[in-house]
Amino acid sequence: MKVHILDDWFDTLQTLPCFRRLSEHDVTVWTDHVSDTGDLADRLSEAEALVLFRERTKITADLLKRLPKLKLISQRSVYPHIDIPACTENGVLVCSNMHSDTPSYAAAELTLALILASFRQIPAQQASLKSGTWQSGVGRTLRGKTLGLYGYGRIGKAVAGYARALGVQTQWWGSEEGRARALGEGAVIAESRRAFFATSDIVSIHVRLKPTTKGIITAEDLGAMSPNALFVNTSRAGLVAPGALEAAIAKGRPGYAAVDVFDTEPLIDISHPLLTHPNVLATPHIGYVTEDEFDLQFTDIFDQINAYSARAPIHMINPEVWSEE
Repeated sequence: MKVHILDDWFDTLQTLPCFRRLSEHDVTVWTDHVSDTGDLADRLSEAEALVLFRERTKITADLLKRLPKLKLISQRSVYPHIDIPACTENGVLVCSNMHSDTPSYAAAELTLALILASFRQIPAQQASLKSGTWQSGVGRTLRGKTLGLYGYGRIGKAVAGYARALGVQTQWWGSEEGRARALGEGAVIAESRRAFFATSDIVSIHVRLKPTTKGIITAEDLGAMSPNALFVNTSRAGLVAPGALEAAIAKGRPGYAAVDVFDTEPLIDISHPLLTHPNVLATPHIGYVTEDEFDLQFTDIFDQINAYSARAPIHMINPEVWSEE
């Protein structure tokens, strides 16, 4: 099959062991990002299978109509960036391993790293040292603090495990169903939603972005946080109401934020308020960007291509396309 891989910005995949799984296919790797539909259609005109890097490129109905040779989209995890009904209408099968039993330890590790870096002012201290002024300010200790985890899922549980090792107390909030599961497993649930935000020294959100969770973190939630508290988002920017975090940080409640995700990605506007505010630590969506995580994820993605090629597709999201074929 003619396989096209989008958005491999650092040409990483060809260096990983999993890439050998595509040895029987004609593979084209695109290392830049193109968002214009016409340009995308031109470069993918011969593609029979399309590999996506998470949500880096949106797959729209307009684009799909211009790709008559496309038969398969292979990716991993959730797919809010893919127009599934349009894929079905155009005869494109979507395969995506939802990995229900495997958390992204890379994302959990980055969450911990951002918390530590923010509390100990590591970026500012490094900049001060390199500028010849030695120390800059005084950081804070994590031990004894309360970490509020919003979303009782796999990544949140991994973060909780790291927090326990540092002597950090953990409390939870989330959906009614999630809170029930947490209680059933002996986890500590805050007395109320407001109490969760008000009593947590750190709030970290770990929820999948879908229509029911879009904007689930509100301005009122953020405003309930302490001026000394830290808000962390390594999940998706859309989980926070538009503009709410920028406004909250400007008001000083919470006083600090650490974010790995943005409404527009790649974010190249260096004047963005989350990049210019001194109390915000920002990274460019690298939560899952490690060689180990890529090899894990793309092993699944490439296996889906081989399964389709062998006429035994796996992890089908819209199986009716295959049934019709």
